[in-house]
Amino acid sequence: MSISVIEILKETEDWIAINKAAGLLVHRTKLAAEEKENFALQLLRDQIGQAVYPVHRLDRPTSGVLLFTKKKELLPLFKAEFSERRVEKTYLALVRGVPSSKEGCFDRALTNERSGKLQEARTDYKLVDSVEIPFNTTGRYPTSRYSLLSIQPFTGRTHQIRRHLAQARHYIIGDKKHGDNKQNKFFEKQFDLQNLLLHAFELRFQDPITQENMGIHAEIPVHFRTILKELGFPNQEV
Repeated sequence: MSISVIEILKETEDWIAINKAAGLLVHRTKLAAEEKENFALQLLRDQIGQAVYPVHRLDRPTSGVLLFTKKKELLPLFKAEFSERRVEKTYLALVRGVPSSKEGCFDRALTNERSGKLQEARTDYKLVDSVEIPFNTTGRYPTSRYSLLSIQPFTGRTHQIRRHLAQARHYIIGDKKHGDNKQNKFFEKQFDLQNLLLHAFELRFQDPITQENMGIHAEIPVHFRTILKELGFPNQEV
């Protein structure tokens, strides 16, 4: 992918929050050695003309709010807000099916992909809206149902939201690793979807320097909004 300008959501003398595009890496990694040019860290550094340091991570296919510090010495303070679970993260996801409850949580432990050890993991969710479309996407039913969920991960395990929803069989649309291949193929063919429909919508935290309560949100990207419209979700504020 090619990105020329990073969308800046809020900037202070100590930190900067951006709206990361889907498909953009946060920084250089051995796991994506084929990517030579586009990294959020590099692009943002060049755009504002100074070094930046990522406070947290977003998966490559996930869009939304991403926070950086401008001063390396402040990084431990900001990271502590996340590790001590004082940061409230809200994501939006389009998933297959409709949960049996309008709100709830997934709290099954997840295996650490490096150590193989089980780690506690909790993901809270609320149903924003749901639709039913006249397409047989599973080979079993004449119609298919989808839900827009508001999701708050209490812990921060690798691919936690994607794995918890997959365990519940509410696969996130466009998830190539943990999703449903039939659903992904349907959305690619019907709507030319190439992205994961998981968006880091809002980040709430207390600025560890000024003690000010911050709320930063990133608008749903065009590709996500297009799918919601095509499926018949009503226009609404999340």
